[in-house]
Amino acid sequence: VQLQASGGGLVQAGGSLRLSCAASGSISSINVMAWYRQSPGKQREWVAGMTSGGSSNYADSVKGRFTISRDNAKNTVYLQMDSLKPEDTAVYYCKINNWRRDYWGQGTLVTVSS
Repeated sequence: VQLQASGGGLVQAGGSLRLSCAASGSISSINVMAWYRQSPGKQREWVAGMTSGGSSNYADSVKGRFTISRDNAKNTVYLQMDSLKPEDTAVYYCKINNWRRDYWGQGTLVTVSS
C-alpha cells in the first residue's frame, strides 16, 4: 500500500490550500482516513479524521477552518484548509487504517507566511 500526498505549498496568511492523499495497492477496505502535521521541533499532532461512515472530527486548533473529506471510490482523502495562519506551517501527513494496520504518506509541506 502506498499513499501519495500532494497540494502543499507557500501561501499567505488568510489564504487557502487543498491537500490530497491517494492510496494505492492492495487495499481491501479503508476504515479511518486522517491528517496529521508536524512543525519543526514539535511532535506530530492529529489534525482531522473521517470514518468510513462519514463522521469527521477536528483538532480544536483547526475547527471551523479545515474540512476533511474522502472519496471512497478513489481511496482518496482531502483536507481543505481555509483562513490559514502562520502557526499552521508544518509538514502534513495522511494516514489510513484498513481495519488491520495504519499506513502513512510521505508528507507535504505547507508554509504560511505572515
